[in-house]
Amino acid sequence: MAELAAIALHHEGADLIGRIAVPAGPGPHPAVLVVHNAHGIGPAMHERAQILADAGYIALAADMYGGGIHYGAPEDAGEPFSSLVGTPGRLRARVTAWYEHLKTLPGVDPARVAAIGYCFGGMCVLELARGGADARAIISYHGILKTAAPAQPGAVKGKVAVYTGGRDPYAPLSDVDALRAEMIAAEADYAITIFGQAFHSFTDPHADEMGREGIAYDALSAKLAWAGTMTLLDAVV
Repeated sequence: MAELAAIALHHEGADLIGRIAVPAGPGPHPAVLVVHNAHGIGPAMHERAQILADAGYIALAADMYGGGIHYGAPEDAGEPFSSLVGTPGRLRARVTAWYEHLKTLPGVDPARVAAIGYCFGGMCVLELARGGADARAIISYHGILKTAAPAQPGAVKGKVAVYTGGRDPYAPLSDVDALRAEMIAAEADYAITIFGQAFHSFTDPHADEMGREGIAYDALSAKLAWAGTMTLLDAVV
């Protein structure tokens, strides 16, 4: 697998430490921003970045909290998590800062950049799209779909793909309907896939270890979502 290197970004008083993987061969390369769940940046995001680099993309696993810390439980993230979720403008600004930083890195083709995110990270990348980032593709897996600032007409520049579970208590079908209405009003190019029997965190093989109702791994849904992701990235990034 591609090797990872640390990458730093300072944003609004936070020292963020992400990880970046670069494919072999000369650039410029297309690139993908990878945004973690509520646990913070950790092994799963490192592995996803490596997989993407092996597929030919410069992949940057962003740190949204600071210090490059991975928390054992979402509630342990405490203040870093609540300060972002409770201040939507800060969350949008931070994920945008990572996206813009990725575009400036050596070897990156700034016209061929996408973003993917998981759970909390899914919320982050949807905020990136709503804010008008020029990403070619935005992909959310079991993300939080609500927003304090819906996309305005013409704001969403790239293709949006949302993979969600029909039994996800953190993204109920009413939120899916609201997102669909938002995307239509914003004149966005979007697709929403609902895996009817999937719960929250369906891409995480360790989800069942949390022992929390409404959170479970679904291997088939995870494979289908990733296959759709690679198809979209290959087509537009």
